[in-house]
Amino acid sequence: MFASIRNRMVVIVALVGLAIFYLFPRPETVRRQLADGRMQDTVMTRVPLKLGLDLQGGMHLELELDESEQVSADRVRDTDLALTVLRKRIDEFGVAEPVIQKVGDERIIVELAGIRDPDRAKGIVQSTAALEFRITDETRALDNALPAMDRVLAQMGIAADAPAGPSAASQVTELLGGTRDTQGVALGDTAAAPAVDSTTTDTAPTAAPTPAPTAGGPVLQSLIQPSSAYGFDPIPGEYAVVETAFVRVDSLLRIPEVERLLPRSVEWRWAGAPTAIGTEQVRMLYVLEDEPIITGDRLESATPQIDPMTNRPIVSFTLDRAGGRRFGAETGRHVGDYMAIILDNRVQGRAPRINSRIDRSGQIEMAGRDIREAQDLALTLNAGALPIPLKVVRDRQVGASLGQDSIRSGITALIAGTVLVILIMMTYYRLAGVLAVSALGLYILFTLAGLSAIDATLTLPGLAGLVLSIGIAVDANVLIFERIREELIAGRTVRLAVSEGFQHAMSAIVDSNVSTVLTALFLFQFGTGPVKGFAVTLIMGIAASMFTAIFVTKTFFLIWLDRKDSQATSLSI
Repeated sequence: MFASIRNRMVVIVALVGLAIFYLFPRPETVRRQLADGRMQDTVMTRVPLKLGLDLQGGMHLELELDESEQVSADRVRDTDLALTVLRKRIDEFGVAEPVIQKVGDERIIVELAGIRDPDRAKGIVQSTAALEFRITDETRALDNALPAMDRVLAQMGIAADAPAGPSAASQVTELLGGTRDTQGVALGDTAAAPAVDSTTTDTAPTAAPTPAPTAGGPVLQSLIQPSSAYGFDPIPGEYAVVETAFVRVDSLLRIPEVERLLPRSVEWRWAGAPTAIGTEQVRMLYVLEDEPIITGDRLESATPQIDPMTNRPIVSFTLDRAGGRRFGAETGRHVGDYMAIILDNRVQGRAPRINSRIDRSGQIEMAGRDIREAQDLALTLNAGALPIPLKVVRDRQVGASLGQDSIRSGITALIAGTVLVILIMMTYYRLAGVLAVSALGLYILFTLAGLSAIDATLTLPGLAGLVLSIGIAVDANVLIFERIREELIAGRTVRLAVSEGFQHAMSAIVDSNVSTVLTALFLFQFGTGPVKGFAVTLIMGIAASMFTAIFVTKTFFLIWLDRKDSQATSLSI
């Protein structure tokens, strides 16, 4: 088939056309699912070559387990689990060629190239995504414990000496040596409804009198009020605190002597965000049963959507069969009670009332939030919860200026190496060198097109691999030309010498290139991100070099010989 020059040229032209197709930006139609479930065709421009973190900039994070919130029983195991969850999240986030790797036993490195919203990416990486469903307390445990708590605070010299406000919160912060919220990052003003047949009361009243503490009186009883005192429909276990007193109350409740007075059968959680009442804001405090009726471990899928009734973004979720059975049994047993939906230790909106048995399907409303935040929540829920919260120990942004310097240096090395190879080949091998250089141009085209075809990311080590593979590309030509020269010295005709030269050099070319490919495969298998980029570029370059040296260069020789007399006895080599 390839004995004919015409057939050979058809193959070369077809490959050149395919390479140009992959190397030039082109529009692509991408089908996306909208929040309401409809499909939309979007025309996007496909970038031929994606650049890595070292070439286009991006985010570099170093993460460790945050044991200030939860102690790990096995740090190595939990770090491995966190690594798996992060890979799932970032794959769904859609970052091209992310680097996610474990360093040592307890640190995770995350490198995201081309990130334009680093805060969003960091939030997705750090979000624990621990989902729980808990029934609100019906026993008034906090009401019964508040007097004893205030007596303990009074013995410590803490009383309601001023109305709740920033100054009071500041005094308590100084008294306790500072505080911080350890129940997770607030996700914003969200409301939750586990199913379409459950009702919620997430509409805040327009105004209500704010209870003011009495100077010298019990501090917690003056600051923590039933939500009905602010005009809300009463929900068992739901309390309200003026937002300006939120930090103060949180600090006081965390005092060990105070916290142990609450019965062990219940726990308290804050709402994810404050609720507005006219010009004032209050933060909901929930007292919940200590055991969740179900957790996010039973979550099968989560999908962002728009509720057609309220036009709000929601996240619809589906539980697995075992989770659906348990959820159905528990909600059937608690019909008429209120259930809080908790994400990362924060109650999402007001607790909805369970009106009927709920099985596998439900939804989380995202009141006051946009569809992108619903998409991020669904993404983290689908990827699973982190075993232990993660903390950022190092955050580095790689700027575009560094990327431009790297690109400039890499291109300079590429051009310098290519020019040097061209000069040596044309000076030493003359006409044969000209033919090899012509094939070298196609080699570079095929290599870059191959990287684009497999959607690889070009990094600075990848550029180094490209420069190295240029030298490897002419190595096969050197072997062939030396064999041709030996055949000409032995008295062979030019045509026969060319044929014998390509034939006898084949085994050496295959041996040398196969050994290099095996080395590159080991680098790809056991190396980290930059090393893998070098290996991929090297393998792609070797494949292109073998084709151009064996097939393209021989085709050029055949064309030259076809234009000469078949008995030509001279060849500049």
